[in-house]
Amino acid sequence: MTLKGNGVPLDVTDDPKAHRSRTGAGVIRVACNNRPMADTPPGRGTDPGPTNDRVRLRRLPDQGSHRREDLHAVLDAGFICHLGLVVDGWPMVVPTNYARDGDTLVVHGSAASRSLRTAKTPTPVCVTVTLVDGLVLARSVFNHSVNYRCAMVYGLPEIVDEPEAKLATLEALSERIVPGQWSYARSPSPKELAATTVLRLSLDEASVKVSEGPPDDDDADLDLDIWAGVVPLTMVRHAPVPDPDLRADIGLPSHIASGPLGPGTQPLGHLD
Repeated sequence: MTLKGNGVPLDVTDDPKAHRSRTGAGVIRVACNNRPMADTPPGRGTDPGPTNDRVRLRRLPDQGSHRREDLHAVLDAGFICHLGLVVDGWPMVVPTNYARDGDTLVVHGSAASRSLRTAKTPTPVCVTVTLVDGLVLARSVFNHSVNYRCAMVYGLPEIVDEPEAKLATLEALSERIVPGQWSYARSPSPKELAATTVLRLSLDEASVKVSEGPPDDDDADLDLDIWAGVVPLTMVRHAPVPDPDLRADIGLPSHIASGPLGPGTQPLGHLD
């Protein structure tokens, strides 16, 4: 099938061998010539392939992986996901934080949330995690792209309602983002625990896509007097800002002052 966007014909075929190439008469197949994933490191294991057709990579499969190690690496590098499901007949995508617990993904939110109320029953969901690593600026606008890492997880979430298991899951979520904060701050009260919904999702149905490296311009464009390259992007952690109501005698705890806050973040002023 061919679609037209901004006057550019794009082939969106499911052919796994599809790649960007000129077919003559100005027709261009598959926009954005993103580079494939790096070769598998020695001893990493081969890609086992999709567990079912739902997670089969159709477009640009050479940028993808079904290796569990690659999935863990992407999930462990972030802490914000988007939970997608159908609520009252309409799709809804909700941003929330998450943590990986072995081969499961856990998310939480308010028990009053429409999305999480819906997910309490066996409801198909799709969770996505996307990490943007850089802007890829080519010699032609058509070949501009983004370096990214992305994971998609499908399944039927299970509600975690046993109090001890629920507390343990919430602790894992807290420690994932701010290690040391769970034991430092007040624990949830029974009322607060009841107002919180925790969902657990298996990682059995998942796929990963990664695009990395410099631009991949057409040979005919390489001699143009146009700068091309990658602008790296990263999430920066700024200095903590105290609550205006904080007592003057309460200092900043060490786990916040210098701890690894927020997976994937870097302290302000840190440049590679």
